[in-house]
Amino acid sequence: MIKRVGTLVKHRQPEILRARGDVLQMDDVDRRIIALLSAEARASYAEIGAAVKLSAPAVKRRVDRLRASGVIRGFTAVLDPAAIGWTTEAFVELFCTGKTTPAQLKAATRRHPEVVGAYTVSGEADALVHLRAADMNHLEQALERVRAESFVTSTRSMIVLSRLVDDDQALGTQAMRVTSNEA
Repeated sequence: MIKRVGTLVKHRQPEILRARGDVLQMDDVDRRIIALLSAEARASYAEIGAAVKLSAPAVKRRVDRLRASGVIRGFTAVLDPAAIGWTTEAFVELFCTGKTTPAQLKAATRRHPEVVGAYTVSGEADALVHLRAADMNHLEQALERVRAESFVTSTRSMIVLSRLVDDDQALGTQAMRVTSNEA
């Protein structure tokens, strides 16, 4: 059973639309469809249609339009790291040579399967990398490989002791108001 979901908070248009000069007109129904898919990507068009009061084909047309415009970039499975044995994690600040570009950082971090997130940041560090590994030995090996990248001059690591908030939904809870009423 799918939960009734409120409206998605309006945000700026996706970069892909702005870059092309397009403006996608989204109404409240589109926003509710996005919110429903964010909560349960495997929901059928019929289930979503029942929640937003549209037919399944009408929902499919809207989802197709949202995908074509880049609002919906894809559908994915969210894995539990503990279920696959990757229970050790760390955040690592990277300090790089002066001419390291974000593209170089992105390419380098994608080479390491333990990297689950990488970000350019303000402050002393040039980038922040989120690593997951099976244990401390695996984490140390992954960190050594990241440190071996030619542009990395030093790192500072923080081991995660416990997760306080873990919201893997694409838009997060701030982007939508969810009610517990059944559809």
